[in-house]
Amino acid sequence: MPFIKPLGKRLASLLPAHSSPSFVPLRPLSTADADNDLSETTTMPTNASGRRSDEAERLLQDTLGNDDGSRPVRLPTTTKKSAFVVRALALLCACSLSIGSHYASYILGPLKSRITREMGTDNTEFSLLISALSLNSTWTPLVGGIMASRLGTTLTSILATGVIFLGQALLLVGDISENVRLMAFGLFIFGLGVSPLAVVQETIIVRFFQSHGLGVSLALGLVAGKGASFISARSSYPLSQKFGPHAPFIAATALAAFSVLINLIYVSAAKWLVRNSNTELEAAEIEDEASRLAPQNMSEAQALERVAEKRKVHFRDITKLGDVFWVYIGLNILCGMIWSPFTHLAANIIERRYGLTELEASNSASYLLAGSVVLYPICGYITDHFKNRPIVLQLFMLSAILTACCYAWLALPPAWTGTPMPGIAAFGIGQGFSPLLLVMIVPQIVPFKYVSTTLGAHKALEQTGSTISQTLAGLSLDLKSRASKQPMQYLLDGFLAVNIAEILVLVGLVKLIRHRSRAAAESQQRQSAGSRKERSHGRGSVPQTPAVRQSQAPRASTSSQDSTEHTPLLGEPERTSQGFETPPIHQYLILPDEVEDREARGSNDTTSPPPAVVVTSKSEVRRGELAATASAVLVLFAWVLFMVTAWLRLRSKQERGGASGGSS
Repeated sequence: MPFIKPLGKRLASLLPAHSSPSFVPLRPLSTADADNDLSETTTMPTNASGRRSDEAERLLQDTLGNDDGSRPVRLPTTTKKSAFVVRALALLCACSLSIGSHYASYILGPLKSRITREMGTDNTEFSLLISALSLNSTWTPLVGGIMASRLGTTLTSILATGVIFLGQALLLVGDISENVRLMAFGLFIFGLGVSPLAVVQETIIVRFFQSHGLGVSLALGLVAGKGASFISARSSYPLSQKFGPHAPFIAATALAAFSVLINLIYVSAAKWLVRNSNTELEAAEIEDEASRLAPQNMSEAQALERVAEKRKVHFRDITKLGDVFWVYIGLNILCGMIWSPFTHLAANIIERRYGLTELEASNSASYLLAGSVVLYPICGYITDHFKNRPIVLQLFMLSAILTACCYAWLALPPAWTGTPMPGIAAFGIGQGFSPLLLVMIVPQIVPFKYVSTTLGAHKALEQTGSTISQTLAGLSLDLKSRASKQPMQYLLDGFLAVNIAEILVLVGLVKLIRHRSRAAAESQQRQSAGSRKERSHGRGSVPQTPAVRQSQAPRASTSSQDSTEHTPLLGEPERTSQGFETPPIHQYLILPDEVEDREARGSNDTTSPPPAVVVTSKSEVRRGELAATASAVLVLFAWVLFMVTAWLRLRSKQERGGASGGSS
């Protein structure tokens, strides 16, 4: 923000020579300023009496009153502690929040055969248990995203971890009493908190690390959860063998309690972490700061409240985020249909298809979750260090091809393949880094204030696809057929077909990104021509559109590095006469020809304006409204499918004629 340093000089000139400066706890900064961490601060000096002069007061009000909501607002750094260490502590807390929920989410898959044998459940009832876990995630991520943006990540996280612990406790009671309906209800409550917690965790990491190695930071944050999932899949059956059938559920409940404890520590230290890491304030924190300043200076408090209000997200604006956003959402639906259901059913599938024991099948299926532990950090490192290539899309295409190879291998006759391990390895590698890529795309295709909401939409629609697929999978496996293995063959063929559809949608996303990046390049060329014409004919001869004025605003940087890392996150969407503005595609999502053209322009034209935003047309907004309606219908269908199936197929212990003792 170029106006800050001249503002500081003008204010300094207004102070008496003998005055000693003091500071107010507010400073708007650009993200480029944030790269200097604690080395440079911009504050508002006052005179010796503690009051600002009239001109200083006027300048402060102009600075605050004209804030467009896109300038980061931060608390001043009051200590000289290393910002890196503070961010590392925040990352450690964020990683620990989801350990309990991830462990509990994957204890059921390896226990499917035991639960069927000892409780008398069928395939549909087991799938309903898994669907109960994901059902609420069809809408809670959206609410979690809105809650995170309005209430703040601290309050939202403590609500989410508390609900998870309650649901896990009910699941434990249901397992002890062999009450499948209570187990389903416990998983239903559990699912209320899982997705909001994931949204909060990812939002915390994006917030603290958006310009400090976001890829690696997100990778480390997600590795903790994936590591817990792998340990769960690996240990749940051995725990039930050694310590009794209830041991996995007891361990999951203890880890859920541990996550609540870590969350309480984070809540108590959140303000300290934000202050000492030079992190941008959330809307809820800006309101708190405004409330604190109100008794001292009402005008500052009102200005902060206006900024906080502009940062709040209105759900209707999600329809204006553009075609790229909605194709991305469609990609999430397809991924949800083939990722989670398969990981939960894999142990039982390979046990029956390849004639393995329960322990062998459980151990083999656990490797499906092992890839993430190793590949997340590697993927994060690659995306952080190859930003001038379309690395995200290339890696995602590789992932889709590998998972398709897995389903194709398992769909072949077992007599031909002999072992499931090549397919398991392909899935473990392919799905081992793709969830990270889905998250990393978000802060690069939407403005910063929509990150938590978009993460919520991504989670909600992914879980919608998962719930529908999981419920239909259970019903298909219970189909009566002359060949006992025929329903399983149909299921694997279905997974393969959806995977192929995912690849086709990904190709469509690539084409849309090409179109949008070219539109941004053409807009930039028009702005360059307009700037040159204005310089040659005099100021004011070329009228500027709102999009041009916004692209030339100080919030964007002309350097390639700054425009790559900061422009998408700082770009606030704003209504114009043409439609709704969206930020340019991040450079590592653009394909090579556009990158080379951009680099050539940057090297030959040093006076070119910053990358332009792309205006979303009214027709694109209408398509967004249709896509939002279709998404809502899909969520409703998932609920109706689950409720009807649960009403017809969930049975009591007496109706199942289940085992007499589930403790053997």
